Amino acid sequence: MRQRRGIDEGLDPIQVQRAANCPFRSVELPAVTDFISLPFYDLFHENGHVPVIRKNLPPLLSGVRRSILEVGAGTGLITTSLADWTPAEIFALEPSDGMRGVLLSRLSARPELLNRVTVLPYDALSVSLPEPAEAVVMINVIYALEPDYRKRLWPGLAQALEPGGLLVFTWRDGGPPKPRPLQELDSRQVGRHTYTVLSEILDTDGEAAHARYVHRITEGDRVVSEEEITGYAYRPPWDVLQRELTAAGFAQVEGAEGLLAWRRA
Repeated sequence: MRQRRGIDEGLDPIQVQRAANCPFRSVELPAVTDFISLPFYDLFHENGHVPVIRKNLPPLLSGVRRSILEVGAGTGLITTSLADWTPAEIFALEPSDGMRGVLLSRLSARPELLNRVTVLPYDALSVSLPEPAEAVVMINVIYALEPDYRKRLWPGLAQALEPGGLLVFTWRDGGPPKPRPLQELDSRQVGRHTYTVLSEILDTDGEAAHARYVHRITEGDRVVSEEEITGYAYRPPWDVLQRELTAAGFAQVEGAEGLLAWRRA
């Protein structure tokens, strides 16, 4: 669930959370959850996981020349890098209207890419390509996939790949984090405003963590705005992933730090 509050006066954060008269927007999240508020997305990801991916992913795609399907393209931080690393045509799948808007703006700033990148506005289970892709890339996506959705996704991605095609995605071992109170994860200064991300793990069950994220913009002691996102994140154990992918017709190959690689048999 997302809640966005706009605050016109400086309030203590606890008061902010309890203020019943603050306007807010609430949206029920589907089986695919994203805990990053759109205005915060590039600001925090560009200095988060993206530099590591830009270092470790290119060698895995060194033989790709024809086409790549990127599942969960977001705002295009990795999309444009894929285009820089390979000569392949890219199909960037992103169901979020807001994310696609930023992605298209990023592409418009790179006119040489407009003929190479096709932005697909639908869900990964509905993917349909004119011909099978050489590679599928999913960066920071698997944590957002409900287990039943994930099980249905692997066979669909196998169909989207040519025989021997490569599937690469980020994965972290260790299961879900333990419950903990709200704490600050990171903050960035933009002009006079400070953008802060906080998170709380409410409870865990199996591979799922019920989490609450708060995205807060402040100017000094004054809260300018705040958005709260609550939902589930998933961290499947290795044996579960291995079983699901093998059943969908994938065989594991050598990956890279933080990246698993599989090929369609």
